[in-house]
Amino acid sequence: MSVLQWVVAPFIDYGFMRRALAGACSLSLGAAPLGVFLVLRRMSLMGDAMSHAILPGVAAGFLLSGLSLWAMMLGGIITGLVVALLAGLVARLTPLREDASFAAFYLISLGLGVLLVSLRGSNMDLLHVLFGTVLGLDDASLLLVTITASVTLLALAALYRLLVAECLDPAFLRASGGRGGWVHMIFLVLVVVNLVAGFQVLGTLMVVGIMMLPAAAARFWLRSAAGQLPLAAGVGVAASVAGLLVSYHFNVPASPAIILAAGVCYLFSIVCGPHGGLLRAPRVSRRA
Repeated sequence: MSVLQWVVAPFIDYGFMRRALAGACSLSLGAAPLGVFLVLRRMSLMGDAMSHAILPGVAAGFLLSGLSLWAMMLGGIITGLVVALLAGLVARLTPLREDASFAAFYLISLGLGVLLVSLRGSNMDLLHVLFGTVLGLDDASLLLVTITASVTLLALAALYRLLVAECLDPAFLRASGGRGGWVHMIFLVLVVVNLVAGFQVLGTLMVVGIMMLPAAAARFWLRSAAGQLPLAAGVGVAASVAGLLVSYHFNVPASPAIILAAGVCYLFSIVCGPHGGLLRAPRVSRRA
């Protein structure tokens, strides 16, 4: 088998592989650019916390309506936004820092979500929620992911300057017209919606990986946010393709394979990236 056949044949021969590719790539195009802004704002752990915060809402939707995509999506969005607001409120009203507040709510949400799913569902239902079903996407799930990615990219294009300004100096943005608050809220909504849309693809435990790993990898190759956004999306797409191919040819679970492929890109960037990479650092030190 040639390299071309190895890469192309699975997607030509099998419809479920094409659907998985479309879903994973759409998720990458929407989620990875959001990860760039989370990295710039030093809020990387918030993405992980939010991915677990949606679990109780997804589980509540499952308890009420079974495997209804729209019920689980609505529940996930509600609980994700509630956790984000509560964590910010606790950080403002108490001495506890926002990262610690997010960590506390994330642990509570994870325990509550797993408990709720276990009350009614089987182990397979729990695995479906936690790790996704990228190889079994239906029309509704695929449509949800693609619409979410499209809306996210349009919103990022419209709010790009404001989001960058908030990353650099949020106090100035709030002082000049008070736009910082609603820009931050829109950004949080985009993060939550992408995580909720992506749980069908990679699951609530894995979806944050395709948001953060490509974004962290892009940081080592380009300095500007304008360059990191498309690069992060491209890394996410490449990891999706590589993970699906590894899953198909070596008979391993697809979701972890995609995240591990993104992890390999991140580790390679740490070593070889021109901006802060380990191989680059000694040369910079010698010049200094």
